[in-house]
Amino acid sequence: MAAQNTVSTDFISTGIPGLDNVLGGGLTKERLYLLEGDPGSGKTTMALQFLIEGARRGEKVLYITLAENNIELRAVADAHGFSMDGVTVHEVIPDDGLLDPAEQYTALHPSEVELGETNDLILNMIEKVCPTRVVLDSLSELQLLSGSALRYRRHVLGLKQYFAKRSCTALLLDDKSSARRDLQVRSIAHGVISLQHSDSDYGAERRVVRVLKYRGIAYRRGPHDYSIITGGIVVYPRVVAAESREVASRSQVQSGLGALDALLGGGIEEGSSTLISGPPGTGKSSLASQFVKSITQRGGKASIFLFEESFNTLLNRSRGIGMDLREPLEAGLLTVHQIDPAEMSPGEFTHAVCGAADRGAKVVVIDSLNGYLNAMPDAKFLTTHLHEVLTYLGQRGVVTFLIGVHQGMVGTMTTGIDVSYMADNVLILRYFEARGSVKKAISVFKKRGSSHETTLRQFSITAQGIQVGAVLDNFQGILTGVPAVVDPSNSNDATRGSFA
Repeated sequence: MAAQNTVSTDFISTGIPGLDNVLGGGLTKERLYLLEGDPGSGKTTMALQFLIEGARRGEKVLYITLAENNIELRAVADAHGFSMDGVTVHEVIPDDGLLDPAEQYTALHPSEVELGETNDLILNMIEKVCPTRVVLDSLSELQLLSGSALRYRRHVLGLKQYFAKRSCTALLLDDKSSARRDLQVRSIAHGVISLQHSDSDYGAERRVVRVLKYRGIAYRRGPHDYSIITGGIVVYPRVVAAESREVASRSQVQSGLGALDALLGGGIEEGSSTLISGPPGTGKSSLASQFVKSITQRGGKASIFLFEESFNTLLNRSRGIGMDLREPLEAGLLTVHQIDPAEMSPGEFTHAVCGAADRGAKVVVIDSLNGYLNAMPDAKFLTTHLHEVLTYLGQRGVVTFLIGVHQGMVGTMTTGIDVSYMADNVLILRYFEARGSVKKAISVFKKRGSSHETTLRQFSITAQGIQVGAVLDNFQGILTGVPAVVDPSNSNDATRGSFA
């Protein structure tokens, strides 16, 4: 009998995308782990992925079930497209003879007999298969058979020692369905993984995985979103941007429009975030698309994440203003993601955005912040999520555009979320009335990377594309929406802002 592994960092993979990252590398070999969660949280699916990964690596693996039978387990595997080749399933389930009154125990309490019989069936199968990975489903059955908390705890402790002597990594499932739960079992396990899901007022429920305990390992703490899809469980590790901070010089990304680049002091710095804010219809999305067009024309990659506008509308609108995005899309330089806020969790969205940067995107557009707010189940965490995303993208030199929609058309306007303090640059688009017409103006209110013009320029969208016009130096009060005409000879010259 081989000695138990003594190295804490001798990991094996769980086979679950993202979970090894949360665990700091995987599961330490030859230890006992507790996987707990309410019914329907995905424990069986996660356990099957754990065993299938072992079978794929040529290991002997065993699934011991005290509740579901072999047919039910293989039906779950088939639903996800899993291959059960190499996975041994052993049923330890009472047969229908127990329903016969003649089979009921009288002299002894049922638990005194059934626990011993169940334990013998488990140990005999382990001796026969000699697995390196084993799943026991579930502890709730053992707890009921044990009869008392002390007996249950001692039984689990005995199983832990038994698995350790046989160089076996064990995963014990607990569905938390027992009315009397022994939380001290967590103290026996080397690691505890908890699956939680909570209902939302609208749309899909939110699923979260937490590592409650992992001895000797610097794992990722806190909640991490996960989803159950066809193909198994996918975990989306929470982004911690501080883990990869670096200092690097950044060049500017030009829009391809001379007047706009002049307004911006030469362009937008790599690794910076830009908030484009204004009322509906002013051209915020088109302005961001201009930078997408510019970067893809130079062979760079870009990604757009849409919340309100449909993918088809984006393509048709862009083509209508001389900014056809189909060519970079077909060339693989542009990816467009249609986001459904009711179905996507914050962690999944963060994973998608950061994944775009990892695949080489140099421009990322989030359209819009209002839709992003609706994707969050709890608005108080929005700025924290967004800060981590922007920092992560910035460290990779990505130019990020955030579209913010104002409520109201002219005059005082409000927005449901204010991230202007977080963004490196802030561009404002406004409507204003002039000589019986509604016109648009653009201005740069904030820019951290370089000097910029503090002027207001006319902004328009034509069939030939975006046009940034001359300085509106013959008006006063444009930001109020109803400006007054002034004598240009008495107006101040256009000035440039200082470096911020």
